[in-house]
Amino acid sequence: MKVLLLSIGVFLLSVAFTIRQDYPAVAAPESLSAWDFFTGNLADQQPAAGVVPYRLNTPLFSDYAEKLRFVRLPAGQSVPYTPDDVLAFPVGTVLIKTFYFPIDFRQPDKGRRLLETRLLVHEAAGWKALEYVWNAEQTDATLEVAGEQTTVDYTDASGKNHRQLYVMPNLNQCKGCHNRNETLMPIGPSARQLNGSLTYADGAANQLTYWQQHGLLTDLPALASVPKTPVWNDPATGSLDARARAWLDINCAHCHRPDGPASTSGLNLRHTETNPTAWGVRKTPVAAGRGSGGRQFDIVPGQPDESILVYRMESTDPGVMMPEVARKVTHREGVALIREWIRAMNNQTPVKFR
Repeated sequence: MKVLLLSIGVFLLSVAFTIRQDYPAVAAPESLSAWDFFTGNLADQQPAAGVVPYRLNTPLFSDYAEKLRFVRLPAGQSVPYTPDDVLAFPVGTVLIKTFYFPIDFRQPDKGRRLLETRLLVHEAAGWKALEYVWNAEQTDATLEVAGEQTTVDYTDASGKNHRQLYVMPNLNQCKGCHNRNETLMPIGPSARQLNGSLTYADGAANQLTYWQQHGLLTDLPALASVPKTPVWNDPATGSLDARARAWLDINCAHCHRPDGPASTSGLNLRHTETNPTAWGVRKTPVAAGRGSGGRQFDIVPGQPDESILVYRMESTDPGVMMPEVARKVTHREGVALIREWIRAMNNQTPVKFR
């Protein structure tokens, strides 16, 4: 991901909104605090009235950053239930996502560093992306257009210390992933991703049920009939196949789908796709170049080392890696899941290309 200059003027802000994102320039608050999403200490991320937290069963990998998600619907508005696609939020909705790193993943309550808060604002002309970068004092976040980078230090769940570069996108890069038929769109909050429990101020509840009870969601059928995305790293929530497909769906399918920016690849990594060839099984790439690593097929059943999909997931070379934006490190656990999935596939004719 390219890192641009941090200092940018109001003129460039207007240009980015009107030219790069294809909607009229609208004044946005310079600070996150001005939105009044939270009460008390801003860094505590305590939602104000009308702001509802949510989580996804299987979230997008973001270089091991954790995320706090919230939604604010316009007063008196609700979202109609749809089973598979991202919910059709009304104009006036704001989706809020704060990225942070715990100081120590083994003790998440012992402190954290907030890095950025991204907003998707639904206006009459469409969705608009806004990026707020947190200051070192953790007192507020400032609107940025050109993106930023920083170094983060943390201890992972195994006790290993890490120092890594973390990159925050410029506004034009947001549309690289949040893109459906050249239109900026949300990626995560679908009914199947929200079909899980979350602890609210008044107790734990299924998110969809909670939204319905509080007037945010309409037309919800019985929960038993609502599809549910498994948790990618929890075997108790789904089969190996279902969990691997869930990981690919959230991390790859926003581009690799018929109406996505990578539609010309011929890969369709949505969880709803039933044709294995469309997932990449014994499928030759359309134009991988050196991204193939000398391999012939996207997925070779039983042979993850011969599969282009795994090769590109493992790479951190900007000219090879997939996803190609929003990451600097390899999702080791995600790669292990996809390797296990491919290894378990029926392979009647082993192949070796290198």
